[in-house]
Amino acid sequence: MEYHNFKNVVRIIMLAFLISTSYFVTAQDKFGGLALYTVRDAMEKNPKKTLQAVSDAGYGYIEAAGYKDGKFYGFSPKEFKAHLASLELIPLSTHQSSVSLENAASMMADVKAAGFEYFVVPVPPMGLFVNDDNGMDMKGGVENLATILTTLGKQAHALDLKLLYHNHDFEFVKDSNGFTIIDYLLENCDPKYVNFQMDLHWVTKAKADPLVYFDKYPGRFMLWHVKDMDSQGRFAPVGNGTIDFGRILNKKEQSGMQAYFVEQDETFAMEPLEAIKVSHKGLKKIGFN
Repeated sequence: MEYHNFKNVVRIIMLAFLISTSYFVTAQDKFGGLALYTVRDAMEKNPKKTLQAVSDAGYGYIEAAGYKDGKFYGFSPKEFKAHLASLELIPLSTHQSSVSLENAASMMADVKAAGFEYFVVPVPPMGLFVNDDNGMDMKGGVENLATILTTLGKQAHALDLKLLYHNHDFEFVKDSNGFTIIDYLLENCDPKYVNFQMDLHWVTKAKADPLVYFDKYPGRFMLWHVKDMDSQGRFAPVGNGTIDFGRILNKKEQSGMQAYFVEQDETFAMEPLEAIKVSHKGLKKIGFN
């Protein structure tokens, strides 16, 4: 082989090595999940560009919150799954606020086809959620809600989906019948069919202690929303607030946590796509991986 050809071969090999090494490091740096509700406006305007930014920020999996007319952000379930795969993003969880006993079968089939593992009910469904000037609440009674969740949970279980209920703060207050909503659900919903996504911001807002719930109901909180709180009680990027996530993270095994998602409902002066970068750095500093 002539010398100049040999040099070209060596250059090609070295270039391939550098590319593969760079890719490996990037892949290894990808961790944690993002709740796409955080970037909902950007997802509505340009979902492909936004998902690329989520991947570039270092997240490894996502939670959707944009299902309408059988599509996720305008993609068919299979298209959404394929596009996420092209970005090395895993479709792990999805919030399905419009679920009802009537549409559950078709909706769950779409969720399954898109590759999701967790089907999350983010608020009391079927018109039971109340959000007005007095804040968030629910109507219809927690016994009714438990029955609905159990029915949906059995349907999800039949498709090998895991149904979870996501909390806000009102579930930690006693209702008119004297029930603390979250406690009633935990005690009366069979863990075979219904478990929970703990939103750490809203638990803190309710002045409840996540560790108390992990101890009392171990293994029930399969997903977390890692959402910080500033000194005014508002949403903040992870690591830029007052919540002691390290204390909570130490009990992840007791909680049953399988995965977690950064979520920030409002980012105020910071652009959402910038806030998710700050939060990802915060995750790493705290010790999430």
